[in-house]
Amino acid sequence: MKLSDFDFDLPEELIALRPVKPRPASRLLLAEGPRLSDRHVHDLPEILRPGDLLVFNDTKVIPARLFGTRTRETTDGPGTAKIEATLLERLSPESWSALAKPGRKLREGDVIAFRDLSAELVEKGEGGRVTLRFDRSGPDLDAAIALAGEMPLPPYIASKRAADEADREDYQTVFAEKPGAVAAPTASLHFDADLLERLTARGVESTRVTLHVGAGTFLPVTVDDVSDHKMHAEWGEVTETAAATIARAKAEGRRVIPVGTTALRLIESAAASGTIAPWRGETDIFITPGFRFRVTDGLMTNFHLPKSTLMMLVSALMGMEEMRGVYAHAIAARYRFFSYGDSSLLLPARD
Repeated sequence: MKLSDFDFDLPEELIALRPVKPRPASRLLLAEGPRLSDRHVHDLPEILRPGDLLVFNDTKVIPARLFGTRTRETTDGPGTAKIEATLLERLSPESWSALAKPGRKLREGDVIAFRDLSAELVEKGEGGRVTLRFDRSGPDLDAAIALAGEMPLPPYIASKRAADEADREDYQTVFAEKPGAVAAPTASLHFDADLLERLTARGVESTRVTLHVGAGTFLPVTVDDVSDHKMHAEWGEVTETAAATIARAKAEGRRVIPVGTTALRLIESAAASGTIAPWRGETDIFITPGFRFRVTDGLMTNFHLPKSTLMMLVSALMGMEEMRGVYAHAIAARYRFFSYGDSSLLLPARD
């Protein structure tokens, strides 16, 4: 398969820069095999069946984008530079891997002041990747980052506007619980407490897993042959309770529908042996057409970037021609795209 197989033309004005409010007012493109219908997220209790199992990702986005100043003594006195750092992965109670820019203005030993905390650059890698050791650790560092940082909006939003206070709520699910993500599981942004209650009253079951979404989710695919692409790894966990809930639904013939590609990738990683089991660790699972799904019966997901690994994933679930039809319809009907955009419910046709 070629990367061009997953390309399409998207009008720039369809990229959503703010979410719809209330959350369930977002539009929902329902795809039942090749049959498409235009609905809204608040219709989910009418669309789903009693006994369906929704799998949510309960990761919590941290305000991982920090702005600071590097000061360094020079022959002409103190020299300063404005530095932006996006935290990527926690390495220890006081250390984070981060993407810093402009990287050319940094060297090992530099100290960067971010509002009320500071960090020493202890290692410099390629492509702006650095290791930062902060002046505090553990919960104290978490609290300082929460005050100093901004929400790490995706590049296609951040390039058009700065993050603001509204994003601290908008770019977080209502059930976010376990801090560690630097990108939101965006399909879950459409749910609020009222919708969750209505789904429960309908008899729709749910369970939660954790996948800390990394910044690598926005990295472009740069190879022409998609089989040559290497996925970034992300940490996740499927607890014994979640695994047992999913296994019971499968045994009873009920549909398992992850909400978001992150939840889907995680439960399929946990079911790689053939059946779902408790799982904890890093996954770099790469799902492309031809993949055999072990537990997934459908997927609720937003609309994805052209030539992205997520386009490959939804094409694997629904079929490449079917997804071309879904996206052609979404563009013609003016659905809103990407993280703050509208959603789809993909239910592949049964054989």
